[in-house]
Amino acid sequence: MPATIMATDAALYRLMTWLSPAFPVGGYTYSHGLETAVDEGLIASASDLETWIEGVLAIGGMGTDAVLLRLTWEAATQDDDAAFVRAAELADTLRATSELALESAAQGQAFLDTVRATSPSPTLDHWAEALADVDRSPAYAVAVGIAAAVAAVPLRDTLTACLHAGVANLVSAGVRHIPLGQTQGQTIMANLEGAVADTVEAALATSADDIGSAAVVVDWCSARHETQRVRLFRS
Repeated sequence: MPATIMATDAALYRLMTWLSPAFPVGGYTYSHGLETAVDEGLIASASDLETWIEGVLAIGGMGTDAVLLRLTWEAATQDDDAAFVRAAELADTLRATSELALESAAQGQAFLDTVRATSPSPTLDHWAEALADVDRSPAYAVAVGIAAAVAAVPLRDTLTACLHAGVANLVSAGVRHIPLGQTQGQTIMANLEGAVADTVEAALATSADDIGSAAVVVDWCSARHETQRVRLFRS
């Protein structure tokens, strides 16, 4: 299915449901290292938060996960078990800290379990069994990629919606922890529209061999957060 095909009403409905804050993956409990960044004074304003999230998109975990989602979606759409396993293994291992690994795996398992329970499908079961066969938990990007492929949700729409949800989660964490006003948070969402679009384009063009990140300070904050005594978030 070409990335340019638009979602049907049913596919769009499913995508909006899966990536809604109400979908039970616990995304609101994770900050992706942002809590430490705020506590260390690295993020103190709306401008700081916007720059931070833009970096996570361009050179951090969101950009990496977008490529992994694409690889999973393509493998599942083409019934390519070997490519699927490779994408799942990459997604399960490309985590800089234990908390980032937990964030991805816990949300991915919750997402896949919920989709399988609410929309039973032998094809979903097949991919879940393929993960079990190689003893891999589904990274969040992999779980979303599987569900979207099985439900015939177009790739570009899936990438855009998933990145939007990730940005919204970090904005929500920042609004609560810095703290910021709701209007400031929504202004950041609006300002990052172009960055999300750029990340989608990069994800569509990046090969598995070229996946990589350079968000060193994000990783440092996540590592510091692992031993932080007082924490509001799980990552």
